[in-house]
Amino acid sequence: MASIRKEIVIESSAEDVWEVIGDFAAGPSRMAPGFVLDTQVEADCRTVTFADGTVVRERRVGVDHDTRRIVYAVVDGTVRPDHDNASMQVVADGERRCRLAWIRDVLPDELAAPMTEAMAHGLEVIKRTLDATHDPQRGSRV
Repeated sequence: MASIRKEIVIESSAEDVWEVIGDFAAGPSRMAPGFVLDTQVEADCRTVTFADGTVVRERRVGVDHDTRRIVYAVVDGTVRPDHDNASMQVVADGERRCRLAWIRDVLPDELAAPMTEAMAHGLEVIKRTLDATHDPQRGSRV
């Protein structure tokens, strides 16, 4: 099984970033507008539509507000790996900075390269979006 780990620094508080990342229902659309076109929720699953045409159905595995960690698994979609489980965790790095770690385990291994590329692109969009959520002049979310 391929395990992919990506991490970025976001210039915003861990609380502000977690408020978006931890939102299972709308988080993907909020954190990566343009990269994600739509997110629809039904019970413990969400259907995420990406700009490249990929559509996936993800099941919520867990949301831990204390550790700021969300875990989900892809259960259906246009790309159907044998296994696809992911977590995102927000870790404070000062008052107005945090790190976002995204870990994804996938089978078959051949999917690792395209998923690594997609995750890297997604993280660029997430960083651009969430860096902008904090206005240092005002000390609060925009």
